[in-house]
Amino acid sequence: MSALRRKFGDDYQVVTTSSSGSGLQPQGPGQGPQQQLVPKKKRQRFVDKNGRCNVQHGNLGSETSRYLSDLFTTLVDLKWRWNLFIFILTYTVAWLFMASMWWVIAYTRGDLNKAHVGNYTPCVANVYNFPSAFLFFIETEATIGYGYRYITDKCPEGIILFLFQSILGSIVDAFLIGCMFIKMSQPKKRAETLMFSEHAVISMRDGKLTLMFRVGNLRNSHMVSAQIRCKLLKSRQTPEGEFLPLDQLELDVGFSTGADQLFLVSPLTICHVIDAKSPFYDLSQRSMQTEQFEIVVILEGIVETTGMTCQARTSYTEDEVLWGHRFFPVISLEEGFFKVDYSQFHATFEVPTPPYSVKEQEEMLLMSSPLIAPAITNSKERHNSVDCLDGLDDISTKLPSKLQKITGREDFPKKLLRMSSTTSEKAYSLGDLPMKLQRISSVPGNSEEKLVSKTTKMLSDPMSQSVADLPPKLQKMAGGAARMEGNLPAKLRKMNSDRFT
Repeated sequence: MSALRRKFGDDYQVVTTSSSGSGLQPQGPGQGPQQQLVPKKKRQRFVDKNGRCNVQHGNLGSETSRYLSDLFTTLVDLKWRWNLFIFILTYTVAWLFMASMWWVIAYTRGDLNKAHVGNYTPCVANVYNFPSAFLFFIETEATIGYGYRYITDKCPEGIILFLFQSILGSIVDAFLIGCMFIKMSQPKKRAETLMFSEHAVISMRDGKLTLMFRVGNLRNSHMVSAQIRCKLLKSRQTPEGEFLPLDQLELDVGFSTGADQLFLVSPLTICHVIDAKSPFYDLSQRSMQTEQFEIVVILEGIVETTGMTCQARTSYTEDEVLWGHRFFPVISLEEGFFKVDYSQFHATFEVPTPPYSVKEQEEMLLMSSPLIAPAITNSKERHNSVDCLDGLDDISTKLPSKLQKITGREDFPKKLLRMSSTTSEKAYSLGDLPMKLQRISSVPGNSEEKLVSKTTKMLSDPMSQSVADLPPKLQKMAGGAARMEGNLPAKLRKMNSDRFT
Protein backbone atom coordinates (compact mmCIF):
# COMPACT_ATOMS: atom_id res chain seq x y z
CA MET A 1 0.00 0.00 0.00
CA SER A 2 2.78 2.45 0.87
CA ALA A 3 4.51 1.69 -2.43
CA LEU A 4 1.28 2.37 -4.30
CA ARG A 5 0.80 5.72 -2.55
CA ARG A 6 4.38 6.71 -3.30
CA LYS A 7 3.79 5.90 -6.95
CA PHE A 8 0.30 7.31 -7.48
CA GLY A 9 -0.11 9.79 -4.62
CA ASP A 10 -2.45 10.06 -1.66
CA ASP A 11 -5.48 10.91 -3.81
CA TYR A 12 -5.83 7.27 -4.91
CA GLN A 13 -7.80 4.83 -2.81
CA VAL A 14 -7.46 1.08 -3.21
CA VAL A 15 -10.81 -0.66 -3.51
CA THR A 16 -11.24 -4.44 -3.47
CA THR A 17 -14.35 -4.98 -5.54
CA SER A 18 -17.04 -7.33 -4.35
CA SER A 19 -18.21 -10.42 -6.16
CA SER A 20 -20.37 -10.09 -9.21
CA GLY A 21 -24.05 -9.60 -8.85
CA SER A 22 -23.92 -8.24 -5.32
CA GLY A 23 -24.78 -4.72 -6.37
CA LEU A 24 -22.77 -3.19 -3.49
CA GLN A 25 -20.64 -0.21 -4.37
CA PRO A 26 -17.30 0.53 -2.67
CA GLN A 27 -17.41 2.92 0.25
CA GLY A 28 -16.39 6.45 -0.55
CA PRO A 29 -14.17 8.61 1.59
CA GLY A 30 -17.17 10.18 3.33
CA GLN A 31 -18.95 6.94 4.20
CA GLY A 32 -18.46 5.42 7.58
CA PRO A 33 -18.27 1.74 8.44
CA GLN A 34 -21.89 1.75 9.61
CA GLN A 35 -23.23 3.24 6.38
CA GLN A 36 -24.10 0.61 3.79
CA LEU A 37 -25.87 0.79 0.48
CA VAL A 38 -29.01 -1.15 -0.17
CA PRO A 39 -28.20 -4.00 -2.59
CA LYS A 40 -29.78 -3.64 -5.98
CA LYS A 41 -32.20 -6.13 -7.34
CA LYS A 42 -30.47 -8.66 -9.54
CA ARG A 43 -31.63 -8.05 -13.08
CA GLN A 44 -31.82 -10.50 -15.93
CA ARG A 45 -28.61 -11.03 -17.86
CA PHE A 46 -28.22 -12.19 -21.43
CA VAL A 47 -24.82 -13.80 -20.74
CA ASP A 48 -23.78 -14.98 -17.27
CA LYS A 49 -20.39 -14.26 -15.78
CA ASN A 50 -19.33 -17.83 -16.57
CA GLY A 51 -20.24 -17.38 -20.24
CA ARG A 52 -23.51 -19.32 -20.31
CA CYS A 53 -26.17 -17.70 -22.48
CA ASN A 54 -29.58 -17.38 -20.81
CA VAL A 55 -31.58 -18.32 -23.89
CA GLN A 56 -34.12 -21.12 -24.13
CA HIS A 57 -35.66 -22.29 -27.39
CA GLY A 58 -39.33 -23.13 -27.18
CA ASN A 59 -42.24 -24.13 -29.45
CA LEU A 60 -39.98 -25.81 -31.97
CA GLY A 61 -42.70 -28.19 -33.14
CA SER A 62 -41.52 -30.37 -35.99
CA GLU A 63 -38.13 -28.69 -35.99
CA THR A 64 -36.96 -31.00 -33.18
CA SER A 65 -36.19 -33.63 -35.83
CA ARG A 66 -33.21 -31.52 -36.83
CA TYR A 67 -31.45 -32.66 -33.65
CA LEU A 68 -31.56 -36.27 -34.84
CA SER A 69 -30.08 -35.35 -38.21
CA ASP A 70 -26.93 -34.30 -36.34
CA LEU A 71 -26.94 -37.08 -33.77
CA PHE A 72 -23.24 -36.93 -32.95
CA THR A 73 -23.33 -33.23 -32.01
CA THR A 74 -26.53 -33.81 -30.06
CA LEU A 75 -24.85 -36.50 -27.96
CA VAL A 76 -21.80 -34.33 -27.37
CA ASP A 77 -23.97 -31.43 -26.21
CA LEU A 78 -25.82 -33.57 -23.69
CA LYS A 79 -24.91 -33.51 -20.02
CA TRP A 80 -22.51 -36.10 -18.64
CA ARG A 81 -25.18 -38.14 -16.88
CA TRP A 82 -27.12 -38.60 -20.09
CA ASN A 83 -23.95 -39.45 -22.01
CA LEU A 84 -23.00 -42.18 -19.54
CA PHE A 85 -26.54 -43.55 -19.56
CA ILE A 86 -26.60 -43.76 -23.38
CA PHE A 87 -23.10 -45.28 -23.43
CA ILE A 88 -24.01 -48.10 -21.02
CA LEU A 89 -27.43 -48.68 -22.54
CA THR A 90 -26.10 -48.95 -26.11
CA TYR A 91 -23.45 -51.52 -25.24
CA THR A 92 -25.82 -53.55 -23.10
CA VAL A 93 -28.49 -53.73 -25.80
CA ALA A 94 -25.94 -54.56 -28.53
CA TRP A 95 -24.40 -57.37 -26.49
CA LEU A 96 -27.75 -58.90 -25.58
CA PHE A 97 -28.93 -58.68 -29.19
CA MET A 98 -25.85 -60.41 -30.64
CA ALA A 99 -25.84 -63.06 -27.92
CA SER A 100 -29.48 -63.76 -28.74
CA MET A 101 -28.58 -64.23 -32.41
CA TRP A 102 -25.98 -66.87 -31.55
CA TRP A 103 -28.46 -68.61 -29.26
CA VAL A 104 -31.11 -68.61 -32.03
CA ILE A 105 -28.68 -70.25 -34.48
CA ALA A 106 -27.80 -72.95 -31.95
CA TYR A 107 -31.46 -73.51 -31.10
CA THR A 108 -32.49 -73.72 -34.79
CA ARG A 109 -29.78 -76.27 -35.64
CA GLY A 110 -30.55 -78.34 -32.53
CA ASP A 111 -27.06 -77.82 -31.07
CA LEU A 112 -28.51 -77.31 -27.57
CA ASN A 113 -29.74 -80.92 -27.41
CA LYS A 114 -26.99 -82.61 -29.45
CA ALA A 115 -24.00 -80.85 -27.98
CA HIS A 116 -23.05 -83.87 -25.81
CA VAL A 117 -23.15 -86.37 -28.67
CA GLY A 118 -19.64 -87.58 -29.37
CA ASN A 119 -19.62 -87.61 -33.22
CA TYR A 120 -21.81 -84.47 -33.68
CA THR A 121 -20.26 -81.20 -34.92
CA PRO A 122 -22.26 -78.14 -33.73
CA CYS A 123 -22.13 -74.61 -35.18
CA VAL A 124 -20.39 -73.27 -32.07
CA ALA A 125 -18.65 -75.78 -29.87
CA ASN A 126 -19.62 -75.92 -26.17
CA VAL A 127 -22.69 -73.66 -26.45
CA TYR A 128 -25.49 -75.31 -24.44
CA ASN A 129 -27.76 -72.39 -23.40
CA PHE A 130 -28.10 -68.58 -23.50
CA PRO A 131 -25.37 -67.85 -20.90
CA SER A 132 -22.87 -69.91 -22.86
CA ALA A 133 -23.92 -68.11 -26.09
CA PHE A 134 -23.45 -64.75 -24.33
CA LEU A 135 -19.97 -65.74 -23.13
CA PHE A 136 -19.03 -66.78 -26.66
CA PHE A 137 -20.11 -63.39 -28.00
CA ILE A 138 -18.11 -61.52 -25.31
CA GLU A 139 -15.00 -63.59 -26.05
CA THR A 140 -15.38 -62.88 -29.76
CA GLU A 141 -16.15 -59.16 -29.32
CA ALA A 142 -13.32 -58.55 -26.86
CA THR A 143 -10.91 -60.79 -28.88
CA ILE A 144 -10.04 -62.70 -25.73
CA GLY A 145 -10.27 -66.20 -27.27
CA TYR A 146 -10.12 -68.70 -24.41
CA GLY A 147 -10.23 -71.55 -26.94
CA TYR A 148 -13.05 -73.49 -25.28
CA ARG A 149 -15.84 -72.09 -27.50
CA TYR A 150 -15.21 -71.64 -31.22
CA ILE A 151 -16.96 -71.68 -34.61
CA THR A 152 -16.76 -74.83 -36.73
CA ASP A 153 -16.70 -75.13 -40.52
CA LYS A 154 -20.11 -76.85 -40.61
CA CYS A 155 -21.98 -73.54 -39.91
CA PRO A 156 -22.07 -71.03 -42.83
CA GLU A 157 -24.72 -68.93 -41.08
CA GLY A 158 -22.41 -68.58 -38.08
CA ILE A 159 -19.64 -67.25 -40.34
CA ILE A 160 -22.01 -64.62 -41.78
CA LEU A 161 -23.17 -63.61 -38.29
CA PHE A 162 -19.56 -63.30 -37.16
CA LEU A 163 -18.80 -60.87 -40.01
CA PHE A 164 -21.89 -58.80 -39.16
CA GLN A 165 -20.89 -58.76 -35.50
CA SER A 166 -17.41 -57.48 -36.31
CA ILE A 167 -18.70 -54.64 -38.51
CA LEU A 168 -21.44 -53.61 -36.07
CA GLY A 169 -19.06 -53.70 -33.12
CA SER A 170 -16.56 -51.44 -34.89
CA ILE A 171 -19.30 -48.90 -35.71
CA VAL A 172 -20.61 -48.80 -32.13
CA ASP A 173 -17.11 -48.46 -30.68
CA ALA A 174 -16.18 -45.66 -33.04
CA PHE A 175 -19.39 -43.73 -32.39
CA LEU A 176 -19.59 -44.00 -28.61
CA ILE A 177 -15.88 -43.88 -27.79
CA GLY A 178 -15.40 -40.96 -30.18
CA CYS A 179 -18.32 -39.15 -28.58
CA MET A 180 -16.89 -39.64 -25.09
CA PHE A 181 -13.42 -38.55 -26.20
CA ILE A 182 -14.70 -35.37 -27.83
CA LYS A 183 -16.75 -34.51 -24.77
CA MET A 184 -13.79 -35.02 -22.44
CA SER A 185 -11.49 -32.90 -24.62
CA GLN A 186 -13.99 -30.14 -25.29
CA PRO A 187 -12.37 -26.67 -25.49
CA LYS A 188 -15.05 -25.42 -23.08
CA LYS A 189 -12.95 -26.82 -20.24
CA ARG A 190 -9.96 -24.80 -21.44
CA ALA A 191 -12.08 -21.67 -21.05
CA GLU A 192 -12.34 -22.39 -17.33
CA THR A 193 -8.71 -21.30 -16.93
CA LEU A 194 -9.26 -17.97 -18.71
CA MET A 195 -10.11 -15.20 -16.25
CA PHE A 196 -12.00 -11.94 -16.69
CA SER A 197 -12.10 -9.17 -14.13
CA GLU A 198 -15.29 -9.00 -12.14
CA HIS A 199 -15.75 -5.33 -12.94
CA ALA A 200 -15.01 -3.00 -15.84
CA VAL A 201 -13.73 0.51 -15.16
CA ILE A 202 -13.93 3.89 -16.86
CA SER A 203 -11.09 6.37 -16.37
CA MET A 204 -8.62 8.51 -18.30
CA ARG A 205 -5.82 6.83 -20.23
CA ASP A 206 -3.50 8.74 -22.57
CA GLY A 207 -5.73 11.79 -22.18
CA LYS A 208 -8.86 9.99 -23.38
CA LEU A 209 -11.82 8.59 -21.50
CA THR A 210 -11.50 4.81 -21.79
CA LEU A 211 -13.53 1.73 -20.84
CA MET A 212 -11.23 -1.02 -19.56
CA PHE A 213 -11.41 -4.59 -18.27
CA ARG A 214 -8.79 -7.23 -17.58
CA VAL A 215 -8.13 -10.67 -19.09
CA GLY A 216 -5.80 -13.35 -17.72
CA ASN A 217 -4.61 -16.87 -18.57
CA LEU A 218 -3.99 -19.24 -15.64
CA ARG A 219 -2.17 -21.92 -17.64
CA ASN A 220 1.37 -21.87 -18.93
CA SER A 221 0.19 -23.14 -22.32
CA HIS A 222 -0.59 -20.30 -24.69
CA MET A 223 -3.70 -19.37 -26.63
CA VAL A 224 -2.62 -19.23 -30.27
CA SER A 225 -4.12 -16.40 -32.37
CA ALA A 226 -6.13 -15.08 -29.44
CA GLN A 227 -8.63 -12.42 -30.46
CA ILE A 228 -11.11 -10.46 -28.36
CA ARG A 229 -14.38 -8.80 -29.33
CA CYS A 230 -16.97 -6.79 -27.43
CA LYS A 231 -20.69 -6.36 -28.03
CA LEU A 232 -22.98 -3.81 -26.40
CA LEU A 233 -26.50 -5.12 -25.80
CA LYS A 234 -28.99 -2.33 -25.30
CA SER A 235 -32.68 -1.91 -26.06
CA ARG A 236 -33.70 0.90 -28.39
CA GLN A 237 -36.56 2.03 -30.56
CA THR A 238 -36.11 2.83 -34.24
CA PRO A 239 -37.54 5.99 -35.85
CA GLU A 240 -40.20 3.76 -37.44
CA GLY A 241 -41.42 2.70 -33.98
CA GLU A 242 -39.90 -0.80 -33.93
CA PHE A 243 -38.63 -1.86 -30.50
CA LEU A 244 -35.37 -3.83 -30.42
CA PRO A 245 -34.96 -5.47 -27.00
CA LEU A 246 -31.42 -6.78 -27.59
CA ASP A 247 -29.81 -4.52 -30.15
CA GLN A 248 -26.15 -5.44 -30.65
CA LEU A 249 -23.54 -2.74 -31.20
CA GLU A 250 -19.83 -3.29 -31.76
CA LEU A 251 -17.33 -1.85 -29.28
CA ASP A 252 -13.98 -1.16 -30.91
CA VAL A 253 -11.19 -2.64 -28.78
CA GLY A 254 -8.42 -2.09 -31.31
CA PHE A 255 -9.67 -3.71 -34.50
CA SER A 256 -8.22 -0.94 -36.69
CA THR A 257 -4.85 -0.95 -34.93
CA GLY A 258 -4.51 -4.71 -34.33
CA ALA A 259 -4.78 -4.34 -30.55
CA ASP A 260 -7.54 -6.97 -30.52
CA GLN A 261 -4.92 -9.64 -31.37
CA LEU A 262 -3.63 -10.69 -27.95
CA PHE A 263 -0.38 -12.24 -26.78
CA LEU A 264 -2.01 -13.66 -23.68
CA VAL A 265 0.94 -14.67 -21.53
CA SER A 266 0.33 -12.29 -18.63
CA PRO A 267 -2.86 -10.41 -17.64
CA LEU A 268 -3.79 -7.74 -20.17
CA THR A 269 -6.02 -4.69 -19.85
CA ILE A 270 -8.39 -4.36 -22.81
CA CYS A 271 -9.27 -0.76 -23.69
CA HIS A 272 -12.14 0.81 -25.58
CA VAL A 273 -11.58 4.50 -26.28
CA ILE A 274 -14.78 6.50 -25.88
CA ASP A 275 -14.97 8.96 -28.78
CA ALA A 276 -17.54 10.27 -31.23
CA LYS A 277 -17.84 6.82 -32.88
CA SER A 278 -18.36 4.99 -29.57
CA PRO A 279 -21.86 4.03 -28.35
CA PHE A 280 -20.80 5.53 -24.98
CA TYR A 281 -20.27 8.99 -26.48
CA ASP A 282 -23.13 10.42 -24.37
CA LEU A 283 -22.40 8.33 -21.27
CA SER A 284 -21.56 10.25 -18.10
CA GLN A 285 -21.28 9.33 -14.44
CA ARG A 286 -24.76 10.68 -13.76
CA SER A 287 -26.41 8.99 -16.75
CA MET A 288 -25.00 5.60 -15.71
CA GLN A 289 -27.48 5.56 -12.82
CA THR A 290 -30.40 5.39 -15.25
CA GLU A 291 -28.84 3.49 -18.17
CA GLN A 292 -29.42 -0.22 -18.74
CA PHE A 293 -26.94 -2.06 -20.92
CA GLU A 294 -24.78 -5.17 -20.99
CA ILE A 295 -21.27 -5.52 -22.40
CA VAL A 296 -20.58 -9.04 -23.74
CA VAL A 297 -16.90 -9.96 -24.05
CA ILE A 298 -15.88 -12.83 -26.36
CA LEU A 299 -12.33 -14.21 -26.29
CA GLU A 300 -11.41 -16.71 -29.01
CA GLY A 301 -8.22 -18.60 -29.63
CA ILE A 302 -6.68 -21.94 -30.53
CA VAL A 303 -5.62 -24.25 -27.71
CA GLU A 304 -1.93 -24.90 -28.13
CA THR A 305 -2.02 -28.51 -26.87
CA THR A 306 -5.04 -29.78 -28.84
CA GLY A 307 -5.33 -27.35 -31.77
CA MET A 308 -9.04 -26.82 -31.08
CA THR A 309 -10.72 -23.43 -31.15
CA CYS A 310 -11.70 -22.22 -27.69
CA GLN A 311 -14.15 -19.45 -26.84
CA ALA A 312 -14.54 -17.83 -23.43
CA ARG A 313 -17.34 -15.37 -22.66
CA THR A 314 -18.40 -13.03 -19.89
CA SER A 315 -20.51 -9.89 -19.51
CA TYR A 316 -20.66 -6.64 -17.55
CA THR A 317 -23.90 -4.89 -16.69
CA GLU A 318 -24.15 -1.18 -15.93
CA ASP A 319 -23.80 -1.75 -12.16
CA GLU A 320 -20.54 -3.65 -12.77
CA VAL A 321 -18.87 -0.71 -14.52
CA LEU A 322 -16.99 1.49 -12.05
CA TRP A 323 -16.57 5.14 -12.99
CA GLY A 324 -13.28 6.72 -11.99
CA HIS A 325 -11.39 3.51 -11.17
CA ARG A 326 -8.23 1.85 -12.42
CA PHE A 327 -6.94 -1.70 -12.05
CA PHE A 328 -4.32 -2.53 -9.49
CA PRO A 329 -0.94 -3.56 -10.99
CA VAL A 330 -0.30 -7.30 -10.70
CA ILE A 331 3.07 -7.82 -12.45
CA SER A 332 6.34 -7.45 -10.57
CA LEU A 333 9.92 -8.20 -11.59
CA GLU A 334 11.64 -10.90 -9.54
CA GLU A 335 15.06 -12.45 -9.92
CA GLY A 336 15.12 -13.58 -13.52
CA PHE A 337 11.36 -13.72 -14.15
CA PHE A 338 8.12 -11.75 -13.97
CA LYS A 339 5.66 -12.68 -11.23
CA VAL A 340 1.90 -12.26 -11.55
CA ASP A 341 -0.06 -11.76 -8.32
CA TYR A 342 -3.56 -13.01 -9.09
CA SER A 343 -4.79 -12.06 -5.63
CA GLN A 344 -5.01 -8.46 -6.92
CA PHE A 345 -6.46 -9.41 -10.29
CA HIS A 346 -9.92 -7.96 -9.55
CA ALA A 347 -8.78 -5.08 -7.31
CA THR A 348 -9.25 -1.47 -8.41
CA PHE A 349 -8.45 1.93 -6.96
CA GLU A 350 -10.05 5.33 -7.46
CA VAL A 351 -8.45 7.94 -9.71
CA PRO A 352 -9.49 11.52 -10.54
CA THR A 353 -11.85 11.31 -13.53
CA PRO A 354 -14.15 14.00 -14.94
CA PRO A 355 -17.79 13.02 -14.40
CA TYR A 356 -18.84 14.38 -17.78
CA SER A 357 -19.37 12.49 -20.99
CA VAL A 358 -17.04 12.93 -23.96
CA LYS A 359 -19.74 14.88 -25.77
CA GLU A 360 -20.12 17.29 -22.88
CA GLN A 361 -16.35 17.74 -22.60
CA GLU A 362 -16.07 18.59 -26.30
CA GLU A 363 -18.92 21.08 -26.05
CA MET A 364 -17.34 22.78 -23.05
CA LEU A 365 -14.00 22.89 -24.84
CA LEU A 366 -15.55 24.53 -27.90
CA MET A 367 -17.37 27.08 -25.75
CA SER A 368 -14.21 28.00 -23.85
CA SER A 369 -11.97 28.07 -26.98
CA PRO A 370 -13.90 29.49 -29.99
CA LEU A 371 -10.69 29.73 -32.05
CA ILE A 372 -10.54 25.95 -32.33
CA ALA A 373 -13.40 25.92 -34.83
CA PRO A 374 -11.29 27.07 -37.84
CA ALA A 375 -8.70 24.40 -37.13
CA ILE A 376 -11.40 21.74 -37.02
CA THR A 377 -12.78 22.78 -40.41
CA ASN A 378 -9.36 23.19 -42.02
CA SER A 379 -9.95 20.73 -44.81
CA LYS A 380 -13.39 22.13 -45.53
CA GLU A 381 -12.06 25.69 -45.80
CA ARG A 382 -9.38 24.57 -48.24
CA HIS A 383 -12.01 22.97 -50.39
CA ASN A 384 -14.10 26.14 -50.31
CA SER A 385 -11.06 28.25 -51.26
CA VAL A 386 -10.62 26.19 -54.42
CA ASP A 387 -14.27 26.81 -55.28
CA CYS A 388 -13.71 30.54 -54.74
CA LEU A 389 -10.76 30.43 -57.17
CA ASP A 390 -12.97 28.90 -59.83
CA GLY A 391 -15.50 31.65 -59.23
CA LEU A 392 -12.83 34.31 -59.62
CA ASP A 393 -11.84 32.82 -62.97
CA ASP A 394 -15.37 33.28 -64.21
CA ILE A 395 -15.49 36.86 -62.96
CA SER A 396 -12.13 37.77 -64.53
CA THR A 397 -13.23 36.51 -67.94
CA LYS A 398 -16.26 38.81 -67.80
CA LEU A 399 -14.21 41.98 -67.13
CA PRO A 400 -13.47 44.30 -70.04
CA SER A 401 -10.19 43.75 -71.84
CA LYS A 402 -9.00 47.22 -70.88
CA LEU A 403 -9.56 46.50 -67.20
CA GLN A 404 -7.84 43.12 -67.49
CA LYS A 405 -4.86 44.86 -69.07
CA ILE A 406 -4.77 47.46 -66.30
CA THR A 407 -4.64 44.85 -63.57
CA GLY A 408 -1.55 43.30 -65.19
CA ARG A 409 -1.65 39.57 -65.64
CA GLU A 410 -5.06 37.96 -65.83
CA ASP A 411 -4.22 35.07 -63.50
CA PHE A 412 -2.63 37.27 -60.81
CA PRO A 413 -5.55 37.09 -58.30
CA LYS A 414 -5.91 33.36 -58.82
CA LYS A 415 -2.25 32.62 -58.14
CA LEU A 416 -2.17 34.96 -55.19
CA LEU A 417 -5.16 33.25 -53.60
CA ARG A 418 -3.78 29.83 -54.39
CA MET A 419 -0.54 30.67 -52.59
CA SER A 420 -2.58 31.78 -49.60
CA SER A 421 -4.56 28.51 -49.63
CA THR A 422 -1.33 26.46 -49.40
CA THR A 423 -0.43 28.32 -46.22
CA SER A 424 -3.85 28.01 -44.58
CA GLU A 425 -2.33 27.69 -41.14
CA LYS A 426 -0.88 31.20 -41.40
CA ALA A 427 -4.15 32.53 -42.78
CA TYR A 428 -6.05 31.14 -39.80
CA SER A 429 -3.61 32.71 -37.37
CA LEU A 430 -3.86 36.12 -39.12
CA GLY A 431 -7.58 35.92 -39.81
CA ASP A 432 -8.27 39.09 -37.85
CA LEU A 433 -5.70 41.24 -39.78
CA PRO A 434 -6.70 43.53 -42.66
CA MET A 435 -7.02 42.02 -46.08
CA LYS A 436 -3.94 43.81 -47.39
CA LEU A 437 -1.79 42.31 -44.66
CA GLN A 438 -3.14 38.84 -45.38
CA ARG A 439 -2.07 39.23 -49.04
CA ILE A 440 1.45 40.01 -47.89
CA SER A 441 1.52 36.84 -45.78
CA SER A 442 0.64 34.73 -48.82
CA VAL A 443 3.74 35.78 -50.82
CA PRO A 444 6.21 32.83 -51.15
CA GLY A 445 9.52 33.16 -49.35
CA ASN A 446 8.19 35.01 -46.30
CA SER A 447 8.69 32.97 -43.16
CA GLU A 448 6.62 33.41 -40.02
CA GLU A 449 9.36 35.47 -38.33
CA LYS A 450 9.58 37.85 -41.29
CA LEU A 451 5.84 38.03 -41.49
CA VAL A 452 5.48 38.98 -37.84
CA SER A 453 8.17 41.67 -38.08
CA LYS A 454 6.66 43.09 -41.25
CA THR A 455 3.19 43.04 -39.74
CA THR A 456 4.37 44.94 -36.65
CA LYS A 457 6.10 47.51 -38.81
CA MET A 458 3.11 48.00 -41.05
CA LEU A 459 0.75 48.37 -38.12
CA SER A 460 2.95 51.13 -36.67
CA ASP A 461 3.59 52.93 -40.00
CA PRO A 462 0.93 54.47 -42.23
CA MET A 463 -0.94 52.09 -44.46
CA SER A 464 0.48 53.84 -47.52
CA GLN A 465 3.92 52.34 -46.79
CA SER A 466 2.73 48.70 -46.92
CA VAL A 467 3.58 48.47 -50.62
CA ALA A 468 7.26 48.91 -49.85
CA ASP A 469 7.33 45.53 -48.07
CA LEU A 470 6.10 43.66 -51.12
CA PRO A 471 8.52 41.89 -53.49
CA PRO A 472 9.72 43.99 -56.41
CA LYS A 473 7.52 42.23 -58.89
CA LEU A 474 4.40 42.82 -56.83
CA GLN A 475 5.46 46.43 -56.12
CA LYS A 476 5.70 47.07 -59.83
CA MET A 477 2.33 45.51 -60.49
CA ALA A 478 0.70 47.31 -57.55
CA GLY A 479 2.33 50.63 -58.47
CA GLY A 480 1.28 50.35 -62.07
CA ALA A 481 -2.22 49.53 -61.08
CA ALA A 482 -2.29 52.52 -58.70
CA ARG A 483 -1.10 54.91 -61.44
CA MET A 484 -3.52 53.59 -63.98
CA GLU A 485 -6.34 53.62 -61.45
CA GLY A 486 -6.28 57.42 -61.25
CA ASN A 487 -7.16 57.68 -64.96
CA LEU A 488 -10.11 55.29 -64.77
CA PRO A 489 -13.72 56.32 -64.43
CA ALA A 490 -15.29 56.08 -60.99
CA LYS A 491 -17.34 53.00 -61.93
CA LEU A 492 -14.27 51.08 -63.14
CA ARG A 493 -12.26 52.09 -60.09
CA LYS A 494 -15.00 50.68 -57.89
CA MET A 495 -15.07 47.43 -59.87
CA ASN A 496 -11.28 47.14 -59.60
CA SER A 497 -11.32 47.70 -55.83
CA ASP A 498 -14.09 45.15 -55.39
CA ARG A 499 -12.06 42.62 -57.37
CA PHE A 500 -9.08 42.80 -55.00
CA THR A 501 -11.08 43.02 -51.81
